[in-house]
Amino acid sequence: MLRNNIEVDVKVKCIEAETTQAKLAEDIGTTPSYVNRLIKKNEKIVNKTFIQMLESLGYDVELTYIKRGEE
Repeated sequence: MLRNNIEVDVKVKCIEAETTQAKLAEDIGTTPSYVNRLIKKNEKIVNKTFIQMLESLGYDVELTYIKRGEE
């Protein structure tokens, strides 16, 4: 089981960065609709098979976000 709520996580990180999903899409060279689709279907971001393999081994998956240091 993926324990993170990716949709909420991305929205919170956008708010923290004072940016929009549209700006995020522009920054990574894709469309706002594609970013929105990925966020709403988290199995596309974190591979469903990967999750199933770890579940079979007795693990849940939890993502940790670490802000990069400014250099």
